[in-house]
Amino acid sequence: MRQLLLTAPLDLTDKVLLETQVGGRRRIDVEVGSTVIEVKKDLRKGNVRTEAVGQLAGYVAARAKKLGARYVGVLTDGAEWLAFHLDGTDLREVTAHSVVPARPDVEGLLRWLEGVLATTHDIAPSPEEIRSRLGAGSSAHLLDRASLASLFKAHANSPAVLTRRRLWARLLETALGTQFEDRDDLFLNHTLLVNTADIIAHAVLGLAPESLPPRSILSGEAFDAADIHGVVEADFFDWVTEVPGGDAFIRTLARRLMRFDWSAIQHDVLKVLYESIITADVRKHLGEYYTPDWLAQKVVEETVPKPLETRVLDAACGSGTFLFHAVRRYVEAAIAEKTPVSRVVEGVTQSVVGMDLHPVAVGLARITYLLAFGTELLRHPERGRIRVPVFLGDSLQWRDSDDLFTPKELAVPISDSGQLFTTEKSSFRFPNSLLEDAQRFDALVTELSDLATDRPPGSIPPSIAGLLKRHTMSKQAQGIVETTYQTLCGLHDDGRDHIWSYFIRNLVRPSWLTRSENKVDALVGNPPWLAYRFMPGPMQEVFKKLSETRGLWQGAKVATQQDLSVLFVVRIVERYLREGGRFGFVLPSAVLDRQQYAGFRKGTFGTFPAAVRLAFDPPWDLRRLRPHFFPIAASVAFGRVAHRANAMPQAGEVWLGRLPERNASWAEIESIVERKQPPKRAAGAEASEYSERFRNGATIVPRVLFLVNQLDPGPLGLSAGNARIASARSANEKKPWKDLPPLEGVIEREFLFRVHLGETVLPYRTLTPRTAVLPITRKGKFYPGDPRILEYPRLAKWWAKAEAIWLENRSSDRLSLLEQLDYHGKLKFQFPLLQNRIVYSKSGMHLAAARIDDLRAVIDHKLYWGSVASVAEAHFLCAILNSAVVTARVRPLMSYGKDERDIDKYVWQLPIPMFNREVKAHARLSELGRQAEAAIADLDLPDNVHFSAVRRRVREWLEQSDIGQEIEATVAKLLG
Repeated sequence: MRQLLLTAPLDLTDKVLLETQVGGRRRIDVEVGSTVIEVKKDLRKGNVRTEAVGQLAGYVAARAKKLGARYVGVLTDGAEWLAFHLDGTDLREVTAHSVVPARPDVEGLLRWLEGVLATTHDIAPSPEEIRSRLGAGSSAHLLDRASLASLFKAHANSPAVLTRRRLWARLLETALGTQFEDRDDLFLNHTLLVNTADIIAHAVLGLAPESLPPRSILSGEAFDAADIHGVVEADFFDWVTEVPGGDAFIRTLARRLMRFDWSAIQHDVLKVLYESIITADVRKHLGEYYTPDWLAQKVVEETVPKPLETRVLDAACGSGTFLFHAVRRYVEAAIAEKTPVSRVVEGVTQSVVGMDLHPVAVGLARITYLLAFGTELLRHPERGRIRVPVFLGDSLQWRDSDDLFTPKELAVPISDSGQLFTTEKSSFRFPNSLLEDAQRFDALVTELSDLATDRPPGSIPPSIAGLLKRHTMSKQAQGIVETTYQTLCGLHDDGRDHIWSYFIRNLVRPSWLTRSENKVDALVGNPPWLAYRFMPGPMQEVFKKLSETRGLWQGAKVATQQDLSVLFVVRIVERYLREGGRFGFVLPSAVLDRQQYAGFRKGTFGTFPAAVRLAFDPPWDLRRLRPHFFPIAASVAFGRVAHRANAMPQAGEVWLGRLPERNASWAEIESIVERKQPPKRAAGAEASEYSERFRNGATIVPRVLFLVNQLDPGPLGLSAGNARIASARSANEKKPWKDLPPLEGVIEREFLFRVHLGETVLPYRTLTPRTAVLPITRKGKFYPGDPRILEYPRLAKWWAKAEAIWLENRSSDRLSLLEQLDYHGKLKFQFPLLQNRIVYSKSGMHLAAARIDDLRAVIDHKLYWGSVASVAEAHFLCAILNSAVVTARVRPLMSYGKDERDIDKYVWQLPIPMFNREVKAHARLSELGRQAEAAIADLDLPDNVHFSAVRRRVREWLEQSDIGQEIEATVAKLLG
């Protein structure tokens, strides 16, 4: 074992100790730094594992007590590697790694070991190294998280922890409403990440965190001494150093982090750190998608052409990518103008402001902001004081807090427990005259807090006469500030201090920026992307109300696709952007042309006289860049606040090219990206009258409750008109439905229908439809909720079981099972079923359409369907819809994911004429469609392959056949 540790690239040299005595004639097998390792031959035999864990617990406890530091215990037999930490007096397993002898993952074992031992040095902080060594699944992160949880569990009820915990919850609950889940584990994750960011901030700027007192690291004393404020400061998460054992935790965390050479950091690596620890699910919940560096740079350049004359706000700044480029742009322009260094620093911190509601993102953004200055400017002897203006706040203001301001003063309520106070001292009060200068106000609040807390609790508060004189205020204003100071002293005496300065400044900033004299000249950024369907119910209500009052709500048909991003843009434009001010926002590409964003594209929001009007400039369409840098394709919207609205132009820039990597710089991709005007689209409503005939099919999901297979009736058979059935299962099912057992039973055959799904439709041909239980008659009468359902006891029994499963597992309580099945009437509208229908695929890169003449066939939501007057008209439409010409022309109109994917009704924006058998071209297309259908019906198609491969085989036949080639030529001529 010693040889393995010394030979591996762990930077151990001769630091591996064997058989170290710990008293009581006990010896540690191997000791490395702050880790003790117990080695056994085989942990699978008998009680070896249990006894070894007991031994290890004693060793870890003895070492931790003697040296006053956190120790980790490792138990191994070479195949299994288990890491433990001491939780009080119990040793708990935190992380493990297994070695498979037949396929040993040497690199994986070494990374796991290195994370536990934390002995390697000078690791380059590349995105890959950050993810693997500090990410949420790394052994280092899991051990640090477990240690912090033990610390919190032991001291959760102490005043130092309780105050911070409650204020953290209060601020985020104010910002997020019901979307915020007040959980201890979330508070701990934020604590660990902000502590990590604080340590990295010191390391990045050349300070040595391992040599600093832990409390000074989390309070930013070294930054204050250098007259750099607002980067690291006392916040919700410095409770760690207020409790016993916290200093040891911070020292251990610093030692782990200092394995990296942070002097070599690039600012975009901070995004990687955030994304590697905050899980994708959490980021999706908040609608966070971090912008590539090159795109942020170009948006800032486009939106802020005169940086020295423009105040810029990123109201959803994340880790600070837009702020970095705004600061860098200002600094470069100021230096080019030979501006004195002191004025450069003062100017940029007044001109570039950031805000975000996520405390971890704010911690990283503050470091990013400082990095944008560059070391030469930071170390310049004439630079002056720096106060980084990045704030933790709710810029959207779901719950409007503008009532903090009265005509004469600002009042911030005091509550760290959710209760309401009614006494005069229930709020911190400041005269409005102090709010004209934001940096002055921040400095005053910080000084008052420091004077109140830098004294023994209960002692006489020192005079603030000198402070009041220095800040030059009226007698009345002095009295207000004196009262607030006494309140801060009282909170300190009660053990509820140290956090209020931070809380006041961050709570006030969003409201302060809404004042007319404080509004900014430009807004940039990437607002949160959160679809309506992913919002909690109460949040949906508020979102809908705010959207309706601004003309953004587009109705039930597209409700689930509406997105927070455009409401965010309108809301922060209302609040923070002055008349004539410009904006540039990265938004979902659907903003450019999809129905759910039609209200946004108009540019007028609200009603006179409070309406906001935007004059849009041509947007950037980024859908054709590959690979996509977000899960959803992107665009950029530009414009300004104006007296008269200017709707978003249909024509903008289309960007094309293949990107080398997600976070490449603009210099790296400039020569790769092509920017050109888009193809023209049909103006206004759909160009074809057929649009009104076609509808989306029924939402027959979750399929486990509806799609079935018919079973053998068994040895006793069944009475006439009944069938034995069980749920049809599929590998494509999603949780929670995939984990549920199938439904089984007997059903009246009247309620068994054939169902065509997207996967059963090919060009000109259908595959075998599926079977579904649908509680509806052929005349379109629903039975659930109708007393007559008792006439069909087997249906009633099946439906009762299905509904119970639905109620237990549905993602929200908005819809009953029947409402889900008949969402927007898309099932009932199909009845009575018609014989001559056309269906075509909703999604995919190629249209596939076929004729349906089955009077028991229902159409699923993965298809669109429409009725036709005759078989001849059906052949005509099939010939047009299945042509490659139509697919090529509709593709620019389709929504984008990784590729063009949703055809929907965009096909009817093409000038497809109504069928007229008297027109020669129409009649010929109908005949060609009939011939194609007959030929493809006889094609020998492959079995047991994905339906997309079968569709491809049909398309290949059409491309090579005379029929297919004539169809293409005729359709191209017909469409012009």
